[in-house]
Amino acid sequence: MAKEQISIFDMFKIGIGPSSSHTLGPWRAAQRFIKVLKDKNMLENVEQVNVLLYGSLAKTGVGHGTDIAVLLGLSGDDPVTFEVSQVMPKIEQIRSSKTLLLAGEHQIDFSYVDHLLFLYHESLPFHPNALTFQAFLKDGKAISETYYSIGGGFVIQENDSQSVLSEIDLPFPVDTAQELMVWCMKTGLKISELVLENELAWRPEEDTRAGVLQIFNTIKECIYKGCHSSGILPGGLNVERRAAKLSKRITKDRPYDSYDTWMKAIREGGKDFGYILDCVSCFALAVNEENASFGRVVTAPTNGAAGVIPAVLQYYITFYDAYDENKIIQFIATASEIGSIFKKGATISAAMGGCQAEIGVSSAMAAGALTECLGGSQRQVLMAAEIAMEHHLGLTCDPIGGLVQIPCIERNTMGAIKAITAAQLALQSNPDKAKVSLDAVVSTMWDTAQDMNVKYKETADGGLAIKVPLSLPEC
Repeated sequence: MAKEQISIFDMFKIGIGPSSSHTLGPWRAAQRFIKVLKDKNMLENVEQVNVLLYGSLAKTGVGHGTDIAVLLGLSGDDPVTFEVSQVMPKIEQIRSSKTLLLAGEHQIDFSYVDHLLFLYHESLPFHPNALTFQAFLKDGKAISETYYSIGGGFVIQENDSQSVLSEIDLPFPVDTAQELMVWCMKTGLKISELVLENELAWRPEEDTRAGVLQIFNTIKECIYKGCHSSGILPGGLNVERRAAKLSKRITKDRPYDSYDTWMKAIREGGKDFGYILDCVSCFALAVNEENASFGRVVTAPTNGAAGVIPAVLQYYITFYDAYDENKIIQFIATASEIGSIFKKGATISAAMGGCQAEIGVSSAMAAGALTECLGGSQRQVLMAAEIAMEHHLGLTCDPIGGLVQIPCIERNTMGAIKAITAAQLALQSNPDKAKVSLDAVVSTMWDTAQDMNVKYKETADGGLAIKVPLSLPEC
């Protein structure tokens, strides 16, 4: 049986907010459906397309932009390259014209109300995030494909795991933290070094480096843009963006005109504990405010938790003078391996496991990465990841209004601070005396996910989502 092989670029994907499972995944599913139509030479014969959203995709689809994502995907647009400023204008054009240009080539009539269906009370057993595309052809025939967005932008079909399984043989296959530790002991490699050796099975080293640095550049641009954008977030909650005001207070009147000089201005503020806390919070807020605004972000490992790893990485770069390509690649490579262990042993989907699967996993990834970069041993890296997740166990996903805003944005600041604390604890501890292993906490997280009531799994049916009165339409 083929093992699940996960690359750095599976855990970190460039896309558009606000949700990896509700936006990026459905977008990718729509692209796959378009490819099916093209491969079967059916595209030009399509007369009508229906999109059926089930379960969590229906209940919080509007707040998470699922409707927007599938329409852009069907239009042939790509989330990595599509200009974010054109998202809403293009959707408005589709809605007002009642037409859809499939793959950018073939125009059909399309009614947002009649052909995009939110099945609030229906779900499919394989996964809560399910969607079906139906194409009706001019000759009376039809084709239907069902996809599942399983978290982090991963998309599969039932009995078809092409998105996450690989035929290749990795030199160091890893499913568990214990297996990772065995390989590290046998080879003497750091976790990041082992990851980069595995990546060679997919592509040359220079391509991996270039790809990771593209990931970092997207993160860097997202943080900087988020720290210099003000206003109210879309969606109807009237949440005010805070990162820009916080960034201005942090830098005071110190001049800057770019990311590099902005970072220098932040460093000049010193290393007071409260000041550093403000900086880390600012970095995390910036990313997730961009995410909530349909901005360009990196799944890390999801969009809802996209601010944790960037905030901790930016903290490391800023306060440890680590603005160095090799150190950045080391950080991201280590984080990806920790994330893949959770992906294989549990879940990174809030619809399956609540927010512990998103903020918890991202915090564990960041904690492990920071620990290695600060000189921790392989066992201390795993210990840091375990500590971070242990204190997120049971965290529910209850987005108010189905939007990735409250409590999601602030949760990223909490996850980042917990990651830094976990790293510091691990660096000052002897892993031989640890009572809980990373594998044990992964298993516990999965057990907790299965026991968690469905209303706390990204459905907006429980918790904070029903405690705050809203004048919002049902979504």
